Amino acid sequence: MLNEYVDGTVDPAVCEEFEKHMAGCNPCKVVVDNIRKTITLYKDGQPYAMPMQFRERLHGVLRQRWKETHQHQKKAEL
Repeated sequence: MLNEYVDGTVDPAVCEEFEKHMAGCNPCKVVVDNIRKTITLYKDGQPYAMPMQFRERLHGVLRQRWKETHQHQKKAEL
């Protein structure tokens, strides 16, 4: 429902109630703000280059998880 709120596709009465709630709820404000920022980043369409060290660590973790997952699947098949 938060995505619909940010998109402006929620019933105006629901929006009004949610905005009253957000006036006193900082965690909800943060979530909505993060959704808006994420949408803005995607709309800009500009790729973000990851720092090489982070990229290498991420690839290593993903490879390890992939191996673990597939090893468990192979064992289950036996």
